[in-house]
Amino acid sequence: MAQDIPLDINIREPRWDQSTFIGRAKHFFTVTDPRNILLSNASLENARKIVHDYRQGIVTPGLTEDELWRAKYIYDSAFHPDTGEKMFVIGRMSAQVPMNMTITGCMMTFYRTTPAVFFWQWVNQSFNAIVNYTNRSGDAPITVRQLGTAYVSATTGAVATALGLNLLAKRVSPLVGRFVPFAAVASANCINIPLMRQRELKFGIPVTDEDGKRLGDSPRAAQQAITQVVISRILMASPGMAIPPFIMNTLEKKAFLKRFPWMSAPIQVGLVGICLVFATPLCCALFPQKSSMAVSRLEPDLQARIKANCPGLERVYFNKGL
Repeated sequence: MAQDIPLDINIREPRWDQSTFIGRAKHFFTVTDPRNILLSNASLENARKIVHDYRQGIVTPGLTEDELWRAKYIYDSAFHPDTGEKMFVIGRMSAQVPMNMTITGCMMTFYRTTPAVFFWQWVNQSFNAIVNYTNRSGDAPITVRQLGTAYVSATTGAVATALGLNLLAKRVSPLVGRFVPFAAVASANCINIPLMRQRELKFGIPVTDEDGKRLGDSPRAAQQAITQVVISRILMASPGMAIPPFIMNTLEKKAFLKRFPWMSAPIQVGLVGICLVFATPLCCALFPQKSSMAVSRLEPDLQARIKANCPGLERVYFNKGL
């Protein structure tokens, strides 16, 4: 008969040491595993039940430690860490590779005409808006009007940036022109992410002590969190948008693609996918998910409350989002 697992396993934290890049990379390779989006609702609900029961001291009979961690990572891949709500499937980080490889591959294939640039940049920024909202930090509600305004502002700004860069690219070589989608995506991320998370910048995100006790909400913590996410997203897109252009520029001079030009898009999508399989978890791992900042960098009124209630506390922690 299998022995019950101990009740002191801390499944509120990742399995691997998050103070190291290697530990964070292992964590995100598991969270961003594309196979997670194929799991049924029954599997997700079973994982949620196992995790919630364990947190309350209830162990499913016969459950092993590996099965507990597997349930924890299935739960983390599908449920928001702050609100606990099930995330929209294409907004989950496990959907990043299949969604981004398709959209990015098409952006880099169909970049020569203004209608194509407009359409694929709109698709990309609409997808990014869903991802940015789904993986926001904090648990404060956002109204449909606020969400709609943020979406229209973010998408309009991002598409306008892409179209402007595309016009400039017509004056340069074809190889340089292939990098226009990357420049547009990098610029658009700087617009889309802050706008979709503007409520956090205005009202702040929850900050806690090391044990998870909520101390208040901080806009300055939100600024740090969003900056880290923007950097990660730009670097995440870099390999998939910087390496394939050189390969495709060479391949399109070969007889094979001249004979079968329709193969250009599938090849480009495949190349981007290979890059994203590694770039997505590695760039998510650049910064700890549970980010921190010194109390001295918080807003003066929040500093005063923390010093009054928790004298001696030097750092606060918060979920930076993804």
